[in-house]
Amino acid sequence: MGIEVLEVERPEHRRPSSRRNLRKSDPSDAERAARAVLAAQASGVPKSGDGGGVEMIRTLRAARRSAIKARTQAANQLQGLRVTAPEQLLKRLRGLSTKELVSVVARFRLGDGPTDVLTATKFALRSVARRYEALSREIDELEAHLNLLVAQAAPELVSLPGIGTDSAATLLIVAGDNPQRLGSEASFASLCGVAPIEASSGKVVRHRLNRGGNREANRALYMICLARMRRDRRTTQKYVARRTAEGKSKREIIRCLKL
Repeated sequence: MGIEVLEVERPEHRRPSSRRNLRKSDPSDAERAARAVLAAQASGVPKSGDGGGVEMIRTLRAARRSAIKARTQAANQLQGLRVTAPEQLLKRLRGLSTKELVSVVARFRLGDGPTDVLTATKFALRSVARRYEALSREIDELEAHLNLLVAQAAPELVSLPGIGTDSAATLLIVAGDNPQRLGSEASFASLCGVAPIEASSGKVVRHRLNRGGNREANRALYMICLARMRRDRRTTQKYVARRTAEGKSKREIIRCLKL
């Protein structure tokens, strides 16, 4: 439509005494956003959702996360049904792992309908177990598509040690289909919430945790750092040893690695 769109940051946290006069409402939020644009305080270009490869990754990853959450709920429900099952059935199922439990109860042979508590519990267990299996197949299918799309979008990224499909997908989604909107590495660090925040005192030079930015991207970088600290002996482990000798704590070293 030829209309310029800018991204406005959320308002800064205020003290409770001053926040009473700024109640949350859509009109007031819209007014503050407009004032920020007029005052040239909003210059960020938003992510584009024009149907590029990253947008495909975002939609598939959202579906996968939903399926994983539903499968976890099904697994928890299976465990709960086993605990409250009649003693005769509980003896048979006791000590089984989740996968073993799903494999056993999904193949229960039952009649036309429940006639007592035992058969009703078996019906419930089989229903939840088959739901678990269906969700597992759905997750596997989505993962296969995601692996292909992420490998096509950023082959150099996934080839690095410690970076899997999920972490790479998270970082790609944060950057969007128009990563050129991020003018520098510093802007991407700020977007991910890993830009250092000064917390030095006297002769002690240190930085504290940055609670801003995209928390999913921050977590992805954290997991990448942990993986590389365990596996990458030539670079990361030498860096950790050098920083430790300088007196840095593990948390501070991880914050440095995130950059």
